[in-house]
This record gives sequence, structure tokens and C-alpha cells, in this order.
Amino acid sequence: MRVVLAYSGGLDTSVILAWLREERGAEVIAYTADVGQGAEASEAKEKAIATGAVEAVVEDLTHRFVDGAVYPALRAGAVYEGHYLLGTSLARPIITEGLVRTARAFGADAISHGATGKGNDQVRFELSLAALAPDLGVIAPWREWGLDGRKALIEYAKERGIPVPVTREEPYSMDANLFHISYEGGILEDPWAAPPPKMFRLTVDPTDAPDQPEEVVIGFEEGSPVSIDGHELGPVELLTEANALAGRHGIGRVDLVENRFVGIKSRGVYETPGGTILHLAHRAVESITLDREVLHIRDSLIPRYAQIVYNGFWFSPERTALQGLIDDIQKPVTGEARLVLYKGGATVSGRRSPNTLYDPDAATFEADDVYRQADAEGFISLNALRIRGFGGGEVE
Repeated sequence: MRVVLAYSGGLDTSVILAWLREERGAEVIAYTADVGQGAEASEAKEKAIATGAVEAVVEDLTHRFVDGAVYPALRAGAVYEGHYLLGTSLARPIITEGLVRTARAFGADAISHGATGKGNDQVRFELSLAALAPDLGVIAPWREWGLDGRKALIEYAKERGIPVPVTREEPYSMDANLFHISYEGGILEDPWAAPPPKMFRLTVDPTDAPDQPEEVVIGFEEGSPVSIDGHELGPVELLTEANALAGRHGIGRVDLVENRFVGIKSRGVYETPGGTILHLAHRAVESITLDREVLHIRDSLIPRYAQIVYNGFWFSPERTALQGLIDDIQKPVTGEARLVLYKGGATVSGRRSPNTLYDPDAATFEADDVYRQADAEGFISLNALRIRGFGGGEVE
């Protein structure tokens, strides 16, 4: 049996690699997708071979991740439960594409992952696999083996001489990519406990951010960001620059209790600095380029789109259909937004577009030849017809 393992090089996937060889007699191809998580990806190949993988593949998916997942979600204005910009949710289907490519290249029979039986990631990986390669099997060790925690994994590794990296143990788990870092578990399982101040890696503490505000102008074409301060940048470069800009001002921290698809409430802490300012700037350009009713229809779809992505249905017909509608709506969303970044916050201070629908002659409070104020009387009277005499309200 040949298995492609989604491999990070950490304790969990190092043990899983050995377990697949020992318990399943599998030839393991370790696959590491670089979605911007840092040094972990570059070090993974050597670690995998040392742990017994017959092959190890490291693939740079940063462009595919940003252009093929982050930007489509940004065009959709996708936010889950009012706060979460879906950083982990967006990465999983892109990683699964890489797993499937590797499985086909090496003639593998199954895919394996290190997601637990309580989390969302198992669903995201396996629903994506069902859409892309339903003939491949799935091996999810956390749903099968008797190892019940970090202590058991460390003991298993020691007994077999598995070269697990020696790092400072954090009192929480962390998952990083170019769009965000998520933190959960450990001390964060108490929803009343404040996150440790030194935990954050992408953003400075807002109280330590510069005392002077900074202006930034973000440009968009058809709903996707294309420039910062007039400099055109590719997706990876632009998001990297946006992360640096927002991060140094302490922007993009979110602490929430969310509803997992499997039915558990979970506390998550997120850093999404670049994504936060791109989302705000995108809304600003939309405000002058989208028709009112079109914008309202799109906004009504945001919770549904976000839920689809969060729950792992990226490759579903409903997400594909929604994306087509959203991308059509985004065609006039070209222009620039100016933001002011300061002490953990970002505010819009200007927006402009060659496709603007904003008419200063109609909006002015001064005399104009566009809008007859007397017409408003009939407008109000007609709208009052259905509620006149309804009696739904009482004067107290």
C-alpha cells in the first residue's frame, strides 16, 4: 500500500509517518504544501526522509493559495460569524489539490492527514478529496489509534528513535499560512482567559504600535487587490506587504468562540493583518461602484458563502455557483481606497473609482438641479400604504 501523508514535520505527523509504516505496512510519501507558513516547509523534506518516508515532496502553493482561494473569498466579502476571515478554511482545499497531484504522480492508494476527530480540518480535507479523487482512500490516525495525547506521542517517538524537532512547548496549538495564524487549545480553552501577550507573531501589541498614524492606498481591479500606494504587486507580494503594513500597527487580531461544523463550540484566536485591511478597503471601493440592490443581494449571501467555505465545501456546486455570481457582480469594483492605520485600528478616509456611481450633484445639501425634494412626499406616502393603520407599534 502506498499512502501520501500531509506532513508538517512536527510531532503529530512524524509519529503518523512511523505509525503508517508500522501498523499499515505502508510506503509513505510525505507531502508538504508551502502556503506561507515559514521555515517549517523548507525543513520538512529532510525530516520526512529521516523518519522513513520513501519519498518527500515540498510544493510551493503560495500563489495558488492567495490567487485561487484568498482573493475569491475577499471578492465575496467572506466573514464567518461576523469576525473570522477563514484563513485555515481556505488553505485546506488548496493543500488537498497538492495531495491528490502527488498521489497520482506516485500511484498512491490513499491520503492520510493529522487532523483530529473533533476538528473541522478532517471534514475539509476529506470533502475536498471526495470531490477531487473519490477513488482514493483516507487514513485518519487520530480516529483509529490508541494514542490519546501529546505525552503518548512523545513516548511513541522516543521508543522508535523518531527525530522529532526539539522546540519550546507552547501552551496552545498554532497553524500558520500567508493569510493568517490561528491559535487554539491549551490555555485558550478557557474562554475567559486572555491570550498570552507574547503569543502573537504577525502583529505588535496595539499599545506598542507607532504613535503616528500611517496612510495607505490600496487599488483593486474587478474586486481583487492589485496595488499598494500605486505600486502594482502580484498576489503573494501584495499580501506580504499588506501583512507587514497592518502588522506593525497591531491590526488584525480576533478572539472569538465559533461554532464548529462537528457541533462543538471552540475558542479561536486569529491574526489576519493584511486580510483585515484588504477587506476594509474592498468594502470601501464597493460602496461607490456597486448598485444598491446588487450590493444588498451580495451581502445577504456572505453568511452562506462563509459557512460553505468554513464547513469544507469549497469544491461543491453551491460554492462554485455562488462564486460565479459574485465574480460577475465584482466586475465594476475597480478603484482605490485610502486607509489610516493606527494603534490596532484601520479606518477609511477616502475612495475613488472610474466606475463610481456616487453623484455629488444628487448627494449635495446645497441647491441642485437633479433632485426635487418635493418628490419625497409622494415616495413616503406610497411606502406608508401597507403600514398605515397596521397598529404594530404603541406609544409609551
